[in-house]
Amino acid sequence: MTRASVSAAQARRIALAAQGFTDRAPAGTPTMAHLRRVVGRTRLVQMDSVNIAVRAHYLPMFSRIGDYDRALLDRAAWRPRRGDRLLVEYWAHEAALIPVEDWPLFGWRRDEFRDGRYRFTKEVMRRNRDLARDVHAVIGDVGACTPKQIEERLGIERPTGTPGGWWHRGEVKHVCEAMFASGDLSAVRNGNFVRHYDLTERVIAPEIVARTVDKTEAHRELIARAGAALGVATVADLADYYRTKAVDVRPAVADLVDAGELIPVAVEGWTDQAYLHAGATTPRQVRRSAILSPFDPVVFYRPRAHRLFDFHYRIEIYVPEHKRVHGYYVHPYLMGSDIAARVDLKADRKTGALLALGVFLEDGRERSVVADRLAHDLRAMATWLDLDRVEVGQRGDLAPALRKALR
Repeated sequence: MTRASVSAAQARRIALAAQGFTDRAPAGTPTMAHLRRVVGRTRLVQMDSVNIAVRAHYLPMFSRIGDYDRALLDRAAWRPRRGDRLLVEYWAHEAALIPVEDWPLFGWRRDEFRDGRYRFTKEVMRRNRDLARDVHAVIGDVGACTPKQIEERLGIERPTGTPGGWWHRGEVKHVCEAMFASGDLSAVRNGNFVRHYDLTERVIAPEIVARTVDKTEAHRELIARAGAALGVATVADLADYYRTKAVDVRPAVADLVDAGELIPVAVEGWTDQAYLHAGATTPRQVRRSAILSPFDPVVFYRPRAHRLFDFHYRIEIYVPEHKRVHGYYVHPYLMGSDIAARVDLKADRKTGALLALGVFLEDGRERSVVADRLAHDLRAMATWLDLDRVEVGQRGDLAPALRKALR
């Protein structure tokens, strides 16, 4: 039974506070402790290989703590010092970095992915058990490897000119992917974001790898984490955070309600039952402004972004250029507790410019105020990316005002 009500404005502030947008900004240069704080809020960092502006997993940290050294995140995930690995790569909300200590909570998913995630990969794996053993042996002998390095070690020659798409990858790659999905292998990345597969027990502490969690308990813990990261959420929101099934989420929600960790509430304008996390806060205001990754947890579940911010958003990478409305890789712009604009960004590293190829104001927002704030944040982003300046293209109704603000 619903016991409380939350206004639409309160829901936005609760959600942003849960994601760390009201935490105190670092007084000096951000450190690993600040990165840990962000991960403690978001619980995962979604990954994406597109590097037209900056790869998606770097931006949520910048959005929350400002100008940090991206090498911190690399160290936390792939190049730890003295065993201080904070993050590990796995399938959470799609490909993501998750806290190492959360690895046991995905044992049920690794069981489901025992032969891989996709039908084609499963077929390759099932007819190549001997190859899987050979791959495991090579990695055990020589350490983290790319599929190409494994092929060379095994004397496998692929025809020259073989296309590079997913379905044309060699069987070694598909076997590696299946073994990664099942947890037999883990992965580290080099400076060019190339995945190297390694034995899981060499990436994650053996005592963590050995830890098992019952599926029901794992779902309860994951939904508790999702509830804390979202602040206030529907069952659909909670299910999407770790891409779990509603049939598994509902019993977990019921348990968490009984335990007092989730509180049923009615949110103004929401048709579905919502749940407020017991640790959520409702700040009086959100002062932060931030350029968001298209895969930031604030917006990666598009129905929730629309419900929270009245923000209709789609990624247009796969839309033919002549049919795109806003651009190839468009970033939402958060200003206070509102998404006020969106900007199509590209880092032109040859000329040293951060290009705002298209800039679009959301309906009803004050043009000059948004342009001034966005100009400041784009300059800060350019500095973070070691670029000299910001240049504004011709597309979008906010472009002229932004160009003026940058002068």
